[in-house]
Amino acid sequence: MFDNLLGSFWPYTIDGLVLGAIYGLVALGYTMVYGVLRLINFAHSEIFMIGTMASAFVVMSMGLTHPLTGFALVGGLLLMILVGGFASAGSAMLLERIAYRPLRKRGASRLAALISAIGASLFLQELFALVIIPHAFNRPEQGRNQMGVARIMDKDVLFSIGGADVRVDQLLIFVAAIGMMVLLDQVVNRTKIGRGIRATSQDPQTAMLMGVDIDKIVRVTFLIGGLMAGVAGALFVLQFEVTKFSIGFLLGIKAFTAAVLGGIGNLRGALLGGLFLGLIENYGAAVFGSGWKDVIAFSVLVLVLMFRPTGILGESLQQARA
Repeated sequence: MFDNLLGSFWPYTIDGLVLGAIYGLVALGYTMVYGVLRLINFAHSEIFMIGTMASAFVVMSMGLTHPLTGFALVGGLLLMILVGGFASAGSAMLLERIAYRPLRKRGASRLAALISAIGASLFLQELFALVIIPHAFNRPEQGRNQMGVARIMDKDVLFSIGGADVRVDQLLIFVAAIGMMVLLDQVVNRTKIGRGIRATSQDPQTAMLMGVDIDKIVRVTFLIGGLMAGVAGALFVLQFEVTKFSIGFLLGIKAFTAAVLGGIGNLRGALLGGLFLGLIENYGAAVFGSGWKDVIAFSVLVLVLMFRPTGILGESLQQARA
């Protein structure tokens, strides 16, 4: 049963870390919003989907017939990541303005906000399937089909570890995810807006009395979470070269699992949980077969909630160092 895993341990490990890095970036959005609002933003999966769509649109607009090289490649990658990131960030802020802020102003229950999140998620899926994809991508009557995306870069092997090849795109994804996490950690821990986020997470009423603009903090939180999801969407398109109107659904649930696994509300835990989940998925698929990959991920969620609901690190955003 374990022969496949032991014989290909390093390839499964590398693929797991790359997939886990994408999970971790998306999980950062879940954990940021939960840390500030105590809300599970289930529409965040569609914010990730918007990032993949925006990135795919950039690549398709280039009309590529072969992968880019040199400065053209650098420019193409930056454009792809920036457009994906800002499209998702803008969508996340619009989502907060329309779906969540009116409920907050009226003092609605968290259940109402949760229902609003689910409704927004379904609305965004259908909007892209029925309107955006058929028109923006010129695919009439094909809005629900999976779309392939042209390869923007050659996936050359850089080096090998234990007999496993590490490609340039895999290294780029992993380094980008770690870099975004470090940048976010520094923003939250060392900047004025970061202090406002931590203060709001700990005690919104006291933070407001101390002069913190709660609405601004919430907007920035959604912006940052959306930006992370958009970058993850661009990296996903770079790695898998596909997108779909519902592509965020399953991945979003897994990213939520990663956030819970690392400690919901914990920034470093979100990325750690993503990497850990990516490894567990791949190792499990090697042992039990690829058909069990999703089952393993959701089993991890159940087990974590049963035996360690605070996650691996268990530290919330409000407890981050000053």
